[in-house]
Amino acid sequence: MAGGNILNCSLIPSGDAFMTTLVRGTDRSIFIVGGRYVPRGSSEISHGQLYVEHLIPARVFIVDQPARGRSAWQSNVDGDTGIFSTRIIESRFTATAKYGTWPQATLHTQWPGSGTQGDPVFDAFYRSTVPCLTSAVETSELMKAAGSELLDKIGPVVVVTHSQSGYLGWILGDARPSLVRAIVALEPNGPPFQNAIFTRNPARSFGLTYIPLTFDPPISSASDLGPIAVHQGEDYTSFQQARPPRRLVHLAKVPVLLVTSESGYHAVYEEATVQFLEEAGVSVTHVRLENVGIHGNGHMFFMELNSDQIADEVVEPWIRNVTGC
Repeated sequence: MAGGNILNCSLIPSGDAFMTTLVRGTDRSIFIVGGRYVPRGSSEISHGQLYVEHLIPARVFIVDQPARGRSAWQSNVDGDTGIFSTRIIESRFTATAKYGTWPQATLHTQWPGSGTQGDPVFDAFYRSTVPCLTSAVETSELMKAAGSELLDKIGPVVVVTHSQSGYLGWILGDARPSLVRAIVALEPNGPPFQNAIFTRNPARSFGLTYIPLTFDPPISSASDLGPIAVHQGEDYTSFQQARPPRRLVHLAKVPVLLVTSESGYHAVYEEATVQFLEEAGVSVTHVRLENVGIHGNGHMFFMELNSDQIADEVVEPWIRNVTGC
C-alpha cells in the first residue's frame, strides 16, 4: 500500500493489530484541520475542528471525529454526549456468545480474553472508549465540513470506516467523489431507514445517512425516498427506496468494499445495506468473512486475534486491485 492514502474515520485505538499491520515502522505527526470561530463571552473560541494523526511514511491518516476524543468538545456549543456502558460493550461486541442476543452471536470466538469486565484486555479496551455526540445529525454535519477540508488537503484517499463512522464515509464520498478513490466499510452503520436487533426505531432517514446525499432524480426531503418494506426478518425489517430507486450519482463513482463478520449483529441484516447501495448504482464488493474461510469474528474484528489475516487476505488485496496502490 506504499504511496496510497488511507483516511480512517473511526476511533480505532492506535495499538490495535489491524492498524499495526498497515503502519508498522512509522512515525507520527499531528495536525488540526477545519473548525470555525463562535462567540464565547467577549471573544471567540474554535469549534468543529478535526484532530488528525499522519503516520509517516505509510501515508495513513487517523482522525478523531469533531467533538470526540482529541477533537475538542466545547461546552454550550456542541451537543450532548454519551458513552456505552460495560454491559453494552460486552453484549454487542466482546462477549456476544455469553449473551446470545442474536442467532449468530454464539459463533464468536476471536476476541482475546473473556470479553467481560475484569478481564485485562476488556478493561484496557473499555477504558479507551470516549464519549461521542448523541446527535448523529450534528456529528454528520461537523464531519462533512471538517472531513471535506481534510480531503482537500491530503486527497486522493481510500476511506476506511467501521460501525458508527460508516455513515460518515458515505457522506465524505458524496461530498468529495473525486478525492475518495474507494471506501472500505467494516460493518457500517445500518440497516437502511430503521434500526434493528436492539431497537426498531426509525433512523438514517436518507437511507444510510442522517443528512442528505446527492440523489438523481433530486430529492427535496427524506420523504421523497418513500421507504418501503421489502423483507421481514425475525430481528429486523429491510426497508429500501420506493421503486424505481434513485441513483446516488456521486457515490456511484466510488467503489466500495463492505466486510461483514461471521458472528457480529450485522450478519443478521447486512444484505439490506448492500441492496440499498447497489440499487442506488454503487459498485459494492461484499465479503462475509466466513465465506472466505475466516471464522469466529464479531463486530470488532479489526481488533481481534486474527485481524492480521483479515487485513492481509481481504482488505489490502482489494485496495491494491481497485487503486493500484
